[in-house]
Amino acid sequence: MKTLIAFTTLLLLAPLASALSPINKSKLSSLAIKGYDPVSYYTDAKATKGQKAFEYEYRGAKWRFSSKQNLDQFKADPDAYAPQFGGYCAWAVSQGYTANIDPEAWKVVEGKLYLNYNKSIQAKWEKDAETLIMKGNKNWPTLLEE
Repeated sequence: MKTLIAFTTLLLLAPLASALSPINKSKLSSLAIKGYDPVSYYTDAKATKGQKAFEYEYRGAKWRFSSKQNLDQFKADPDAYAPQFGGYCAWAVSQGYTANIDPEAWKVVEGKLYLNYNKSIQAKWEKDAETLIMKGNKNWPTLLEE
């Protein structure tokens, strides 16, 4: 009987446990954007792995940076550097769902960082980025509510 009650409780709580995190992070380490430095996309125009020595917690995720300077820039204005849609795939969000990302599939558009599932999806997204960004902006709040 205790086993049945425990199993039923788990089933009832499962939807709560699977609620969408506002930041896409790895399940085991809570790393945002797979440990890549969000500032480097802007300052170096490339995807750069961050270092554990330059780690900062923001919005329930661990963010890594390639230098103390980048860490300090992020701390001063995290919203200026954090990727759009919580670091989920921009194309997926435009379609009404979320997907993981490849930190190497990225683009800064009008001062905002967008990440995609892979380079193939990124190419698809770039063909109509302006429209897909508008769709993503519309979909994003509802995805967080589900």
